Amino acid sequence: MSKENKLNVGDDAPGFCLPDQEDGDVCLKDFKGKWVVLYFYPKDNTPGCSIEAVDFTGIKADLEAMDTVVLGVSPDSTKSHRNFISKQELTITLLSDPGHKVIELYGAWQLKNNYGKEYYGVVRSTFLIDPDGKIAHAWSNVKANGHAEAVKQKLEELK
Repeated sequence: MSKENKLNVGDDAPGFCLPDQEDGDVCLKDFKGKWVVLYFYPKDNTPGCSIEAVDFTGIKADLEAMDTVVLGVSPDSTKSHRNFISKQELTITLLSDPGHKVIELYGAWQLKNNYGKEYYGVVRSTFLIDPDGKIAHAWSNVKANGHAEAVKQKLEELK
């Protein structure tokens, strides 16, 4: 069930199209020529996911100045994303992947263990994709606090 395919720096980023919070299709190929921060998170309106989304919203202008777009992906519905955006005053784009196909493509759907219970779910992961559509950097098992700033610093190093 888990797709443990590890993407490495220099690999082509797997292409995809997913609905955003407004139910419009967003495709990776639409951002050719730009940097993309593609981050996977477990669930809307949970503490860690809220910290991460609010932090990415906080640096969105800095990232846009570096020709970078932020896309957050979770299995939540587009309706859930709209609620999350409204509640947290987010300005980033959130994509819905209820069948976790894209989450699996990027290796973020993994076996998790919580209080002795094993289940499959999203492991917080982020991919920095360069303007040519290649993986420029990857983070797995991300801790939400300070992560957005770390992504911004890595982007500044790579540009």
